[in-house]
Amino acid sequence: MATCTRTVWKVLAGCQRQLLSASGPIYTGVSQTAQRNLPVRTFAAVRTLKKDKKEEAEKEEKKEKRVIDDTNRHKPYGKTAWTPVDDVYILRYYPRTVYPALDAIDLLKKFQVLDFAPRSQPVYIDLKLDMKLEKKRRVDAFVSTVHLPHPFKTDMNKVLVFTEDPNQVKVAQESGAMLAGGAELIQPILDDEISADFYIAVPDILPKILQLKNKLRKKFPKSKRGSVGMNIPKMLELFKTGHEYRVESDCYVRTQIAMLDMPTEHIMANLRTILTDVCSHRPADMGPFIERAIIASHTSEALWFRSEDVLQKAAEKKDE
Repeated sequence: MATCTRTVWKVLAGCQRQLLSASGPIYTGVSQTAQRNLPVRTFAAVRTLKKDKKEEAEKEEKKEKRVIDDTNRHKPYGKTAWTPVDDVYILRYYPRTVYPALDAIDLLKKFQVLDFAPRSQPVYIDLKLDMKLEKKRRVDAFVSTVHLPHPFKTDMNKVLVFTEDPNQVKVAQESGAMLAGGAELIQPILDDEISADFYIAVPDILPKILQLKNKLRKKFPKSKRGSVGMNIPKMLELFKTGHEYRVESDCYVRTQIAMLDMPTEHIMANLRTILTDVCSHRPADMGPFIERAIIASHTSEALWFRSEDVLQKAAEKKDE
């Protein structure tokens, strides 16, 4: 029995030595020069190459939006049908209705009656412009003043004239200017003692009023806007009753064009004037300027309308 026990202990001791020799040294004091049976990796990890940001940007620019032609389809792509069958339907399942401008104005007047809203409320338009030109250039955001054929404002704009010529000061006052003068008006304007809706000037005085540029900002007289010139009565006639609009957020024009209680013909005439003036700020050979046109009153829903029909009629009237 004792012999069997000693044999078992010898076997266990041999197994322990074998395991220790295979796993390597355990203590730091033992020499680590002994050979180990370590796994050998026969391949190298592939290094990931970082793509150049410029190349990615170029690829994104090359990607063009896919334009789907629905002209010969029985229904628009991704929609249920061209027109709904019932008068109550979910808008996203059908193409948006784009009205002729005249029909859109008539609908606004009908909405006012159905909603029991006041008749005297403003009419607005919201235009999205295609400001892109050739070679990655863009049309600069602009501010313009137009003389509407049927003004909707009851009060005239306050116009201040910068000039040092006594004769021009007298002409400006006779033509309806709020105030006319030279460098003596600079300090009262900086102190907010004098303010006006528009500022016009003769070319000679511009170098003397440059310190007002930061104060007036977009109202500072500029020849591009027609607020610098020698014909003071003509400039006053424009700015006293003129309507100003500007490009906002790089490509949007949002402005009032009329009052809802005005005759439809007067609203159409004002709309035609503003659309024609907007399109005059882009070269004629660059294609359509207005991508999307919306009209709405103060209390009604927004209606999409076809601006090209209005511009086409305006061009026909000019040809006649």
